[in-house]
Amino acid sequence: MRVRLALKWVFAFGVLALAAGPAGAQVPNGGAAPSAGQPADGQVGFQRKTSLTPQEQLVESQKHIARMEGAAGGVRKMLEEARRQRDVVKTLCLNDKLSQVDVAIRSARDRRGQLQAAVNRNDAELSNHEFTILTVLRQRTEQLVAEANQCIGEESAFVGDTRTTVQIDPQIPPDETPYPSTDPTLVIGPPQCTSCTL
Repeated sequence: MRVRLALKWVFAFGVLALAAGPAGAQVPNGGAAPSAGQPADGQVGFQRKTSLTPQEQLVESQKHIARMEGAAGGVRKMLEEARRQRDVVKTLCLNDKLSQVDVAIRSARDRRGQLQAAVNRNDAELSNHEFTILTVLRQRTEQLVAEANQCIGEESAFVGDTRTTVQIDPQIPPDETPYPSTDPTLVIGPPQCTSCTL
């Protein structure tokens, strides 16, 4: 009886494993079942093409650069405030982030010129490439702005003024001086020389 029950469970799990296995889970054509005359090719579409035309990419690239310049302006304001507060740590951090943002903006401007040339030549593949690089530069700028917002200054290290409180236990006896107390009116001169008398 137990052997028969165990065999039923093994059979049931075997059928479920075959149905839910990797081969059973794959559906070709991005989730749509293949039609009767269409063979399944086993290819997965990982590439995502840009849906913008080259002219639209050119317009969008100008928006990317404007957004990047606006972000640089925000970091520049934070840097000026840190300099005004004479916060050296925050100034160094923000200066580094602003330098990296400026490099990204210069590179984006160069890439936009190359995108313009590709659009003028009607080279869709090159314009897609240049627009992709511009998009990555914009994302890098956004990341740098987020890092600039995390820059911590000197004042953040100290929450408030430091106060020291001293409590002396009355049970402890006072310190005894190792030397006897001296009378300030008593002045002892240098020793007399006995062989120096005339």
